[in-house]
Amino acid sequence: MLRLLHIDSSARPGRSGEQAHGSHTRRLSARFVRQWRARRPQDAVVYRDLALAPPAPVTGEWVHAAFTAPERREPWMHAALGESDRLVDELVGADLIVIGVPMYNFGMPSTLKAWIDNIVRVGRTFGFDRSRIGEPYWPLLANQGKRLVLLGSRGDHGYDPGGRLAGSNHVEDGVATPLRYIGIDAVDRVAIEYDEFADERLHASIAAAEAQVDALAMRLADEVAGERVIA
Repeated sequence: MLRLLHIDSSARPGRSGEQAHGSHTRRLSARFVRQWRARRPQDAVVYRDLALAPPAPVTGEWVHAAFTAPERREPWMHAALGESDRLVDELVGADLIVIGVPMYNFGMPSTLKAWIDNIVRVGRTFGFDRSRIGEPYWPLLANQGKRLVLLGSRGDHGYDPGGRLAGSNHVEDGVATPLRYIGIDAVDRVAIEYDEFADERLHASIAAAEAQVDALAMRLADEVAGERVIA
């Protein structure tokens, strides 16, 4: 059985196509999970809505606690890291991480950044040893077969590599880079554009993104099935 972690970060409640002013990213992430479940109903899915339950931002106390050896932590330190521990446990337990991430002012929503800050944890998801020869940092989630799927939306168009606004897109790389740092380097990306235009180009972009999501879910599910058979 494979474990899927489904995360939504859009501030918009509901999904486009179902509710007025609903979220495109919620629409895509729900579609991916629906397609996945149709092919692999035995897999477990954990859902986290960062808009409804935003993680607390990292504080000075959090940093102090995180960089204190576990055996030396005081009770308040364990309390300061409690939410982070739960978020890290969800991530560590997941094989496939599916994140709906809209573009807000060229970057990700603040709630998703807070989630990233909570799960990039010394001693939990990355190692650090200043006396280590060569690179003092190393990923702790590498070589575990974990995969990241980013499902986005943008108000304008041309944010993909080579596009007119590619240099202003700090969303996908902003998520993928810290997750690659902890060892999750297999990433797939699909996004809807033209949201602010609300014309036929938006409808075409939605249709294209949904087709890509369907194909991606089928391909990844087939790859998992193939690996299980080989194993």
